Amino acid sequence: MKKNSTVVLVECALMIALSTVLSMIKVFELPQGGSITLASMVPLVLVSYRHGVKWGLGTAFVHSLLQMLLNPVAPPAKTLAAFVLVVLLDYVLAYTVLGSAAFWGKPIRSRSASIAFGAAVAVFLRFLCSFASGILIWGGYAPEGTPVWLYSLVYNGSYMLPELVITSIVTVALVKVLDRTGNRSAHAA
Repeated sequence: MKKNSTVVLVECALMIALSTVLSMIKVFELPQGGSITLASMVPLVLVSYRHGVKWGLGTAFVHSLLQMLLNPVAPPAKTLAAFVLVVLLDYVLAYTVLGSAAFWGKPIRSRSASIAFGAAVAVFLRFLCSFASGILIWGGYAPEGTPVWLYSLVYNGSYMLPELVITSIVTVALVKVLDRTGNRSAHAA
């Protein structure tokens, strides 16, 4: 492993640790899982912008496994297939997509707009995973007479929309600071 790869690997490990700690600082928490955190997705999005989508996806994937171990939620899954869906939609895919942020922002010329857009799309993709899981697995929690899709939209939107705004704003601000201090990566958008 080259020295540069070692430095990136160490930075990615630190970002996983930071994201994990930030995910434990909850501003608001819902009863069946989901919370508004202190910008816990930002470190994963930053890796994507600083070192490229490949590093971003790998880092976010490792973080997804750590979240599954540290914050397990007992799903109402009655079959093995339903349990596998929970693992994929609520953890593996939901967190791994955050590492794709730099990909989505590439077409936009303005650096700040590119970063904000990429972060927003990545968080929106995470929302879609939670939304699908809410329909397929967690729908039993919907109040009687409420369509499952509407319940999932409102439930997951109540914490993912604030997370999207927080992640986009904080990521743009941090990248501006990193640029000023000379820490801009060659893979940055």
